[in-house]
Amino acid sequence: MKKKTIWIVDDDPIYQTIINKLIEKTEVFSAHSSFTNGKEAITALKKTLVENDNNLPDIILLDINMPVMDGWEFMEEIKTIKSKINKEIIIYIVSSSIAVEDRDKSKTFKDIIGYIPKPITISDLISIVSSD
Repeated sequence: MKKKTIWIVDDDPIYQTIINKLIEKTEVFSAHSSFTNGKEAITALKKTLVENDNNLPDIILLDINMPVMDGWEFMEEIKTIKSKINKEIIIYIVSSSIAVEDRDKSKTFKDIIGYIPKPITISDLISIVSSD
């Protein structure tokens, strides 16, 4: 199995620390990057498209509630550059929100593969990779 690249888009520094440790423990990812809001991640995506699209992520774990640009705004923005992306990027919402509206809204984006409630586990990460 080819190792995947994963991006974490979440403003919670504690969650960032935990998820990065879990990612390292799984040993199924070749690289991982972290962003504190959707705008940082979109900027990085656009930059990667220009510089070297081989470095695009395979998987994005996206939080909903963030400052500057939230997860929904990120999803709207990614639609505008989707035609330039020549690979499938698997996106999962990872959120502490238990609102049914958020789960339902995530289903309205065809690029969102699933909705994972926090806290994410090692088995969640492994199943994300193996469901590819």
